[in-house]
Amino acid sequence: MKKTTQVSLSFLSAILLSAPTLADPIIYPAQGQTNQQIEQDKYQCYSWAKNNSGFDPMNASAPAAPQASSGGGAVSGAAKGAATGAIIGAIAGDAGKGAAIGAASGGLMGGMRKRGAQKQQAQAQQQVQQQSNAARSEYDRAYSACLNGRGYTVK
Repeated sequence: MKKTTQVSLSFLSAILLSAPTLADPIIYPAQGQTNQQIEQDKYQCYSWAKNNSGFDPMNASAPAAPQASSGGGAVSGAAKGAATGAIIGAIAGDAGKGAAIGAASGGLMGGMRKRGAQKQQAQAQQQVQQQSNAARSEYDRAYSACLNGRGYTVK
């Protein structure tokens, strides 16, 4: 449960930190444009920014989380280690002792592998979020530039 909470908190904090970039810009018609003209210009700038940035805020969703490895952790590693240790211990004359040593070392190795996979997953999620933020930022810059060129003040 602790691992799920950790990944969920990382994902939630990434969304919260990127939330201000998802807000619509404030557009002021500096040249007295009518509401109809404003809507027409906003749509044309949306289309232009989308085509130039490759990002569509109307179809953007939260980045998909990379899939976690379903490989076993400490318990699975311990079971595999115990089996291997029992075989080696039987050859050496004490299967029980070999199984105990194998379970301990297998559990440690399995736990280390699982933590490594979780760290890789968190790094991959962070990279996906950064790429999404960069694409949104590029769209926002293009959209603002278009509106500025049409006589609007954009903040």
